[in-house]
Amino acid sequence: MHFALRLPVTFLYKAMKHIVIVLLAMFALQATAQTGNRTIPSVQVKKLDGTTFDTKELNNGGKPMIINFWATWCAPCVKELNTIAEEYAEWQKETGVILIAVSIDDARNMAKVGPFVDGKGWEYEIILDPNSDFRRAMGVNNPPMTFLVDGNGNIVWSHNSYAPGDEDELYEQVKKLLGK
Repeated sequence: MHFALRLPVTFLYKAMKHIVIVLLAMFALQATAQTGNRTIPSVQVKKLDGTTFDTKELNNGGKPMIINFWATWCAPCVKELNTIAEEYAEWQKETGVILIAVSIDDARNMAKVGPFVDGKGWEYEIILDPNSDFRRAMGVNNPPMTFLVDGNGNIVWSHNSYAPGDEDELYEQVKKLLGK
């Protein structure tokens, strides 16, 4: 009887392992597929001062932009933005890139975003997406998610999650885009 109970558990464990591998592969393919000749969608969002604008207006005068979806409650998001902040001035000087940090904090927490950003000393442009309209339009499932946009407004690269060193890959993508 003991053997009869072990066989199904072993089988289930192996089946679950394969399912997880397939799902991870699907998520990776989805992130890659999301960048093919896409442009920034038109969605109404807010600036920290409360003014509303259309995301189609986002541009950097023909230079690349990084759009990063984050939240105050997301530890990997904050870690990524803190890490990039250490090198951001150099990135801007060398490439002209700007980073637009899109907070997906909900309407209840939206008032906390400004003081949170001030406390961090981030020099990024901050956008508020409390209803997650922009998040959905960009196909963001979980933060942090980062998009690289070329000077013509085309999304050319994306990355989901954060691990130390991902900021280096992002910067390499920016330089590659500029032919540096």
